Amino acid sequence: MHTKSDKRTRVIVFGLMLLGATAGLLASFVLLMDKFLLDKDPNAVLACSVNIVLNCSTVMQSWQSDLLGFPNTVIGLMAFPVIITFALAGLAGIKFPRWWLIAANIGFLIDILFSYWMLGQSLYVIQVLCPWCLSVTVASTLIFATMLFYNLKQNTFHFKKATDAKIQRFLAGGYFQMLVLSWIAFLVVLVFLQFGKALFA
Repeated sequence: MHTKSDKRTRVIVFGLMLLGATAGLLASFVLLMDKFLLDKDPNAVLACSVNIVLNCSTVMQSWQSDLLGFPNTVIGLMAFPVIITFALAGLAGIKFPRWWLIAANIGFLIDILFSYWMLGQSLYVIQVLCPWCLSVTVASTLIFATMLFYNLKQNTFHFKKATDAKIQRFLAGGYFQMLVLSWIAFLVVLVFLQFGKALFA
């Protein structure tokens, strides 16, 4: 990327990715510390246990929080540092090979699908929300969105010229950003529809 516009895009994309990964890492670390605390004392009251609906303790003691036989947050502690390094390399102007960018996009897609699965379990099965888990979900959404935006902007997927031209107009018009914000707003609406006033009880 050589133009001023391209450099600005790189800074925004990888800057937001860095922000999301840092927030995700922080949330994952706090979750693991709380998990250790609960293992020692199942009746411990965590700072993020606000009320019956917003209660990390309930979520962390569910089978969904240890899906692979160990705390899900361990995955975040392994993955987010890698994403932080990737984002810093992007900010430094390092040119990544096409296979790496596509692999990263697939990896972030898997991450976001897992985060949404956990969100769905919290909303409709456990029926309790973990604030830190929600932070990880938002962070994963931001990371995936920035990676997808960058790959579409660079035509990493090698779309045909006509298709790429339409995509570039879509991106230039700010519609991608509006789509992401609308999606996050939709998730917020789902939360309010499920719990309503109980969120503030």
